[in-house]
Amino acid sequence: MSVQRLFGTNGVRGVFGKDLTLDLALRLSYALATYYREGPLLLAYDGRYSSPLIADVIKAGLNAMGIDVHDAGLVPTPCLQYCTRRLGYRGGVMITASHNPPEYNGIKVMASDGVEIPREDELRIEEVYFSNRFMESRGIGIDKRLGDAVGIYLQGIISLVDIDRIRSKGMKVVVDLGNGAQAVAVPRMLEMLGCKVVTLNERIDGSFPGRGSEPTIDNLGDLATKVRESNADLGVAYDGDGDRSIFCDEEGNVYTGDRSGALLVEQVLTKEVQSGSGSRNGNGNGSRSGSRELKVVTPVNSSMLIDIVAARYGAKVIKTKVGSVEVSREMVRASALVGLEENGGFMYSKHIPVRDGAMSTALMLEALASRGEPLSKIMSGYKRFYQYKTKFPCSREQASRVIDALKGRSLRVESIDGVKIWVDDESWVMVRQSGTEPIIRLYAESSDEQRLRSMVDSYTELIRSLL
Repeated sequence: MSVQRLFGTNGVRGVFGKDLTLDLALRLSYALATYYREGPLLLAYDGRYSSPLIADVIKAGLNAMGIDVHDAGLVPTPCLQYCTRRLGYRGGVMITASHNPPEYNGIKVMASDGVEIPREDELRIEEVYFSNRFMESRGIGIDKRLGDAVGIYLQGIISLVDIDRIRSKGMKVVVDLGNGAQAVAVPRMLEMLGCKVVTLNERIDGSFPGRGSEPTIDNLGDLATKVRESNADLGVAYDGDGDRSIFCDEEGNVYTGDRSGALLVEQVLTKEVQSGSGSRNGNGNGSRSGSRELKVVTPVNSSMLIDIVAARYGAKVIKTKVGSVEVSREMVRASALVGLEENGGFMYSKHIPVRDGAMSTALMLEALASRGEPLSKIMSGYKRFYQYKTKFPCSREQASRVIDALKGRSLRVESIDGVKIWVDDESWVMVRQSGTEPIIRLYAESSDEQRLRSMVDSYTELIRSLL
């Protein structure tokens, strides 16, 4: 972790006891008190072994500065975010390292709207932290427990989908909870929606013994097998803090986040157009009185399929840097209806413009119930794009050198985040430095599988030669 920066792509993160120490957490709590000035704040944590300890230190520091803190306990990150906004808190603090390995932990800071604070506010907090210019204590703040935050959160989700239609289908769903925080929410939500539930890795465990903290196509074989064995309609896997979801169809096919996200985008846009709230002609004036231009926000590394689906509804696609903070904050600025990431993060602003694995699941069930077709058949109707993603360990200096070298490789280059090189109209390669780990990530996509392999081989060799 750089001595000049605390915040990465998603909050403050590091190896607990090494980069992220209790001393850092305490001093950060003083900086947060100085930033917020007053409470109450809502705090929660995930299932990592160090999370309750860090939460206690953050609470103690905030209380010592006179800030009231309400504790929601162990809940998914989007639950903390929804309750922060719904219940009118000054802000929220979530202790989580999301998908990072067990030795990591982190601290996410939310504004009163439940969304992670803007980048400029991260800089303000860092300035206070590094200069030690903390405000004077205003006495002792109150430490209070918030009861049934999960219930409040789930009621918000199910109020936005067609409960009766979903219940009428009696669908069977296999959920791989990944030993993570959605174990306290998703099974409960599925029962409320009349689904038959089969669970995998349902025991919360900070070492993530089942299949690791990040759901990927490579580690979801057990989910695919269980879906087929159970004759289930749907399989879903979540990351450690429950804000992302990866879907599996009834045949055991696991989809990338932006491919399944294309269906979720279409479901939300269809609902909006049918309700008369959204414009389908894309001119911003609305096809009906009172309608608004539909907007989809997604990072520059998302699939071209998103653009194809959005175009069917005349929706404007806005591209951002990689990172849920970038997408969420752009959704707020643009008053966008939906946002998504290729890693399974889906955001629905009518709920809250942040990633939410449970909200995504409810929308997917609604899509299946509305269409009356199996997921495999629905997904077969979308154009096929082949994708690849990998990473290379490297220092920040090495990453900058690689990215600078790649920028001169093509006439058609985008520099929104790292470098994205277009090989042709339906093929691209992107390289960027991770904001949470000492690595660079390579993403590639093409409508031609052979071209994708050739691109990946060529750029992998080039990157290794530059490291």
